[in-house]
Amino acid sequence: LNLDFHQKSNDLYKFKQSSDLKKRKDPHIADLRKLLFEDFRVWLSEVTNVELEPTVDLSCAQYNHTDILLCHDDELEGRRIAFILYLVPPWDAADGGSLDLFSTDEHFQPVKIVKSLIPVWNSLAFFEVSPISYHQVSEIHTKEKCRLSVSGWFHGTALQRPPCYFEPRLPRNPHIPHDHEILYEWINPMYLDMHSQAQIQEEFEESSEILLKDFLKLDKFQEVCCALEKENIQLNPRGPPSKRCYEQAEEENLPGILKRCLEFLHSEAMFLLLSNLTGLKLHFLASSDSEDEQESNVDTDEADTQMMGASTSQTCSNIEGEIKTEAKINVLQSQLHGQTSASEESGENGEKSSVPVCRGELRHWRNGHYTLIHDTDTDHAEFALDLLLFCACDDWKAEYGGFTSYIAKGEDEELLTVYPENNSLALIYRDKETLKFVKHINHLSLDRTEKNHERNGFWDFSFVYYE
Repeated sequence: LNLDFHQKSNDLYKFKQSSDLKKRKDPHIADLRKLLFEDFRVWLSEVTNVELEPTVDLSCAQYNHTDILLCHDDELEGRRIAFILYLVPPWDAADGGSLDLFSTDEHFQPVKIVKSLIPVWNSLAFFEVSPISYHQVSEIHTKEKCRLSVSGWFHGTALQRPPCYFEPRLPRNPHIPHDHEILYEWINPMYLDMHSQAQIQEEFEESSEILLKDFLKLDKFQEVCCALEKENIQLNPRGPPSKRCYEQAEEENLPGILKRCLEFLHSEAMFLLLSNLTGLKLHFLASSDSEDEQESNVDTDEADTQMMGASTSQTCSNIEGEIKTEAKINVLQSQLHGQTSASEESGENGEKSSVPVCRGELRHWRNGHYTLIHDTDTDHAEFALDLLLFCACDDWKAEYGGFTSYIAKGEDEELLTVYPENNSLALIYRDKETLKFVKHINHLSLDRTEKNHERNGFWDFSFVYYE
């Protein structure tokens, strides 16, 4: 074809696409374009009883090993009928790359694959673009063949779309009462050191994200991983496939150690710790920005006084930092030991401040799993702190997928990528313009399972905290 192909990759797809073929003057492309959008368009319009415009929307796509196009409906303004002309070598189901069509539910959401079309040389598939035209191109398994096709859309008056369906928001809950002892039970002592916490907070406030390695005590982490690998955990599929595909652990029937881990991440002491690690107000005892500013002003005055007689090499900022850190140490110690009255939750005028809440789940990730960015995701309309604690991901490779990507709304370039890493706690603060997705896990991950049957994917404890 003598075309330039460009790699395309985001939450929804990974493949190579040519530039627009609308204006290409190559004789064979011009002839194909004329055939499709003149002669064939007239025939198609008569067969489908759909009035089609002469608008040309045409490109060429290459799907190679591990490439994929996940579940979507193709609906964009003006698209009426989608088509694919296959230019493939002899192909069978084991090669992957089938065109999968989905059934839908009463909310016009995709449910499951009901038909799979295997590519055949010089065959043309087409379907009406509608609110229920959910389809995907399954992952390419073959290394030797390329799934080459010419595809596009015939345009016309779009079908009326039903109102957008918004999923019920997942329940959020305030912290579970637990004192500081639960932290000493679970967390690596280095993260309970007040000076370490001050350093972590400084780094977090600079970049809005941090990765804390070896976060859990080793014995606790091993106990959690053992339960995840050995116990029979009930898993519920999470969909719909146009938004997500992974397995969620059923909390009610979890082994005790996993229930306690979820409880620890939901505990009052954890809310307080996260406040100190991030500077966010996730507990009524945590200082707000205005309080920090007042404290800073007071500390500066104190520092100026203490500087009299001090060495000239010691700067004002150093003294201020030491005083502020010491103040935070004293405050946190009193917090963790319950020395501050709960009545302080109310403001000076007796007005109760908003209560920080969270939601969390234990997720299982394996081949075929992913999450997608979607327009009806109300969760991303708020500022929030994401927490990810990874387990059972020994020997996990970036090429498998399964990493979490953060991007700015309307942009493809990644702001941050979080890779699964054993016993690592990722904290990410996102604003209303930041979106996230988990990249599709391809079939290369099955090599890891073949070497060790207990390693079927990986797990994460996923929590979101709201101030």
